[in-house]
Amino acid sequence: MEIRIGIANIGRELSFETSQSADDVRSAVAEALESKAAFVNFADDKGNAYIVPTASLAYIEIGTEESRRVGFVA
Repeated sequence: MEIRIGIANIGRELSFETSQSADDVRSAVAEALESKAAFVNFADDKGNAYIVPTASLAYIEIGTEESRRVGFVA
């Protein structure tokens, strides 16, 4: 699934693919915001880790879990 994170005062967004489910991502973000944690952690499919400060979160867009189709549709 694709995750796109907007960070306040930054022109680009952080975008990556992860194998986590949408519910796992939502609960990790909600837990970090509710507990007033300084950071929220994510990991992508390639093994990279992302640490995002919760105070700078502008938005988080969680893509669908459906895989992309390849080819032409008639």
